Amino acid sequence: MAGLLHPGLVILSGAGLSAESGVPTFRGVHGLWEGHRIEDVATPEAFQRQPDLVHRFYNLRRAALKSVVPNAAHDALVRLEQGWPGPFLHITQNVDDLNERAGAKKLLHMHGQLRQVRCLWCRCVLEWNTDLEVSTPCPECGRTGRLRPDIVWFGEMPYYIDEITRALQTASVFVCIGSSGVVYPAAGLVRLAAESGCARRIEVNLEPADVSGRFTELRQGPATREVPQLVEELLADLSR
Repeated sequence: MAGLLHPGLVILSGAGLSAESGVPTFRGVHGLWEGHRIEDVATPEAFQRQPDLVHRFYNLRRAALKSVVPNAAHDALVRLEQGWPGPFLHITQNVDDLNERAGAKKLLHMHGQLRQVRCLWCRCVLEWNTDLEVSTPCPECGRTGRLRPDIVWFGEMPYYIDEITRALQTASVFVCIGSSGVVYPAAGLVRLAAESGCARRIEVNLEPADVSGRFTELRQGPATREVPQLVEELLADLSR
């Protein structure tokens, strides 16, 4: 890496980053939650059919954040962000706020955030830390029935696609942490990185993802072990 003055670095993190903090994914072996398919509580159509059920699902997920804290992998990524001299972007598929609590600043939530809600009447986006009900009025416009979690559901377009694409087009290093490689368009980011000339593409995972063949390196193991080690290596490479 000595020949690169300011290499660009892009991180993509998935559920495996927060799993060791105790953040539940709510997707079991059969993809069920209290007898419901995840798709039945995570689509615009589900919200139209059963808004009370959808709110209950996300109220539980939001409340669960109070009992978890960032782990060593979150902390290591903040050290990397602060120590990286070139362009840096952390894209996360996770909807928790553990990266922010660890101190992350250059972060994009492509699938939204649990601690935000969006009004379908007035389009405002608000910080939200309590339960949300169908009858809850929007603090901005006062109307009810159309406040929803600010989460990208199945069938909806993820946030920040243009910013993510631009970052990958100039990245020299792409690191994917704890992502299954089955949810698109996130799973396609490594292909975009490769096609854009990103020479070093590193996967950190308990098990190789479905798109592992597009990476140049695999670090297999828990994020709390592998991510801090990788961060130290990347920062050390800068001084060589």
